[in-house]
Amino acid sequence: MSTVRGARERARAEVTAAIKDEARRRLATEGAARLSLRAVARELGMVSSALYRYFPSRDELLTALIVDAYDAVGEAAEQAAARAEEGTEWTGRWVEAAAAVRAWALAHPHEYALIYGSPVPGYTAPGDTVPPAARVASVLIGIVREAHRAGAVTPPPLGDEAGPEAERLAGDLAELTGDLPPAVVAALVAAWAQLFGLISFELFGHFHRLVEDRERFFTHSLRALARSVGLPDGAAPV
Repeated sequence: MSTVRGARERARAEVTAAIKDEARRRLATEGAARLSLRAVARELGMVSSALYRYFPSRDELLTALIVDAYDAVGEAAEQAAARAEEGTEWTGRWVEAAAAVRAWALAHPHEYALIYGSPVPGYTAPGDTVPPAARVASVLIGIVREAHRAGAVTPPPLGDEAGPEAERLAGDLAELTGDLPPAVVAALVAAWAQLFGLISFELFGHFHRLVEDRERFFTHSLRALARSVGLPDGAAPV
């Protein structure tokens, strides 16, 4: 029985992977808004009723693609941060992790657009997309938290008008940001938006005839963002 069950599970996993691969191809050619289970089934030589046993609706297939994309970019950031950890300055770790996000986006533009581009009309992401979506943020925040524990973070100035919102953000994001000061949390939110703004501008062509050496410009910008959240340029403690 276990052998039969194992074979069935492998077959199901293979079909599921084939469905998602075809859906990703259709994202590239038609976009997420036009993703159709019937079209995916037709391309794979399946009847629609058979595909529905794997993904009962378009939204469930979209959710699977979104979770896969978030996990892939999150893993890229985690691995880059881990490689850079030994003896690397705090800002260097930040840059390496964020550069891995950019590299993933350039290699997977349509999956990037699915998770960081325009919302898909009629689709509402369920709660199970939240933990994968937080993986990149967790890496970058983790670097800042580690530096803060070592006394290496200098909180940026925070005007009185931004104080209440920074306090609210620190409370709402406490599970991720821990004991980081509200000024640092607010700066992290701003840096997060700017990071994906830089990537999106490059990926969607807004740097055309504007920024030529984009990798160097990106690295320079990331170091500025790291300073904006209070990270030093000096070496991390060993």
